[in-house]
Amino acid sequence: MIAVSVKMSLGLVLFSVIFLSSISRLAAADSVLFGIREPCMNEGEEVKIDMACFKCICKNGFVECEQESCPAVDDCYFYNKKTPGRCCDRCIGCLHKGQMIDSGTEWTDPDNPCDHFKCVSGVITRSQIKCYTPCANPLLPKNGQCCPVCLGCQLNGQQVTGEATLSEDPCVKCTCDGQKLTCQKKSCPVLQCPASKQIRYPGECCARCKERREEVKRNLQTHCIIGKAVHLHGKTYPADQCATCECRNGTSYCEKNTCPLLECAVEDQTQGLADCCPSCPMQAEVKSTCSVRGKVYQNGETWSLSACASCECRSGEVRCAKIQCPKPKCKPNETLVTPKEECCPKCVESPGVCTVFGDPHYKTFDGNFYSFQGSCKYRLTGDCKDHTFSIRVTNDARLTKSSSWTKTVTLKLANIKVNLGQKMRIKVNGTKIDLPYKLENMLDVYKSEEGTEVIVATELGIKLTWDGNNFIQVEVPTIYKNKLCGLCGNYNGVFRDDLVSRTGVNMTDNVWKFAQSWAVGGEKVCTRPRKKELAAKNAQCKTKKFFTFCKILKTDVFGSCNSQLNPEHYFESCKFDMCECPHKQCYCDSLAAYAHECQRQGIRLPNWRRETNCYPNATNALISPHHHLLMQQQPQLRGRQQNKNAIVRPSQRHRKKQRRPKLLADPVSRKAPPPLYS
Repeated sequence: MIAVSVKMSLGLVLFSVIFLSSISRLAAADSVLFGIREPCMNEGEEVKIDMACFKCICKNGFVECEQESCPAVDDCYFYNKKTPGRCCDRCIGCLHKGQMIDSGTEWTDPDNPCDHFKCVSGVITRSQIKCYTPCANPLLPKNGQCCPVCLGCQLNGQQVTGEATLSEDPCVKCTCDGQKLTCQKKSCPVLQCPASKQIRYPGECCARCKERREEVKRNLQTHCIIGKAVHLHGKTYPADQCATCECRNGTSYCEKNTCPLLECAVEDQTQGLADCCPSCPMQAEVKSTCSVRGKVYQNGETWSLSACASCECRSGEVRCAKIQCPKPKCKPNETLVTPKEECCPKCVESPGVCTVFGDPHYKTFDGNFYSFQGSCKYRLTGDCKDHTFSIRVTNDARLTKSSSWTKTVTLKLANIKVNLGQKMRIKVNGTKIDLPYKLENMLDVYKSEEGTEVIVATELGIKLTWDGNNFIQVEVPTIYKNKLCGLCGNYNGVFRDDLVSRTGVNMTDNVWKFAQSWAVGGEKVCTRPRKKELAAKNAQCKTKKFFTFCKILKTDVFGSCNSQLNPEHYFESCKFDMCECPHKQCYCDSLAAYAHECQRQGIRLPNWRRETNCYPNATNALISPHHHLLMQQQPQLRGRQQNKNAIVRPSQRHRKKQRRPKLLADPVSRKAPPPLYS
């Protein structure tokens, strides 16, 4: 049996899918699937699978699937259980004018829009809509509408977004549509279940059946079930104090009164056993004020209880309304946030993030991973439409044959130039600065909380992070979508067209030509001639035994991150970096980049640096588990080490003649390393 791992939360079924011809044989039982997670490459794109009821996308390098939403069955008493090939349990429908209608369907009479119908589990309830008008000068309803309209969507002095209900009568629902507020009350539908099986929760308008039963075999053309009774076709019968029904071809057609809106608070309302509707007690006089918690409010005065609730004093009675927030479903690149002083959360598109690390590996704003080892100066990203900013990087070959690392980063905006160099050297307009540094209405430069990174935050919303070694993260607000260009891509939300050259040609199949098109400054800024780069860029790796350090990415050193963020891209980048790494600790670059992305996803990590001996700027200082052995076997390094400004990287030719140092210990276990592989 093919198996797929599952993550369930709040009814959301997330799992990864294996793309094999036998995918259709995946077995699901009670929404649980078993197996392994499947990686994917096309970040943010929908993944097609041969399986009903699920929609899949590529998120954080894994295929994640969500079960399609099913209609609510809270009001059902009888339902049809889902069968193979069908996604959901469904309430039994209603037969209306010769057609079956899904349970939950509502409609009004075209000739009388206040005449409301609703089908719930084999019962159609017909009732009259009652209108509530919370404004002084409403607009008359248009054709097809029942109730007057209030302009501005104000209810008790509060702005309504979406829907709101009255606390004294939760069956009154106010809806804002295009700055037009409509408030109306509908009758609750007649339910099939007996009164003893019904429950109404505080603050809700209608009762619901607290249990469900699978549909019994019965003749739908002749029998109707209401409560504990079975009724034949054509028979009339009472459903409750407010409703009378008739059985028509297996569907109960019920006429129900809609109770009037009440002015008194819920706790003051009374209802007799035989009464259809609650009522308010008789008042000897109409009051002109309301007293709430010792504070007196005049008639017509409104006040706010919270961002979601407000009240009004009406004829001495306090009338309150509460906004009902919809449940938004955010896309993979969106975050659910509640704006300050607002009631309801919203899906807000996350800022675009581009990352550079190691022997340069790039993750574009749209999630495309690629590697490029050019040793010149390049446009990393910039505003190619309004030219508000640009970021350039200078790559250094560091005496290697085919590798390079980011040496400096330069941010330009308006008349400001910020240069970030090795070992946290920062200059603004050519002058070295101390941190923190602030330029009013332009930018802030400061260190991260851990003190391991420099952050440049601009008034444009651009945030640049630099670790003083080779890690870069560029964060841009969504206003820059479709405006950017450079090595970080065009930021248009599409994974496949990120590698567009300066001339506008998609060069996904030729990364080198794409990247070289964004070179700036000419040959003079290159540390290795471009002709030699092209000749060496396909060099074979000859130090595969050090790949064992890269396996750390797939261990529990990174806690639960592996189950939420696929480390495969970082693992491949790590292996690449270890091929021509003179100090053999280049694996730390990929580990640090992966840890950074885990934390950006909100995942708390254990002390991975201690477990891996990857401390900030360790590669610059050449500290590694086997550094002293390298120094013993390569005495010529000691002379270079005395000059702290010299870059300690032996030539490729010399390294071939040296006997490779032995690996001392696995930094994870502190024991002898596991068997190496090639």
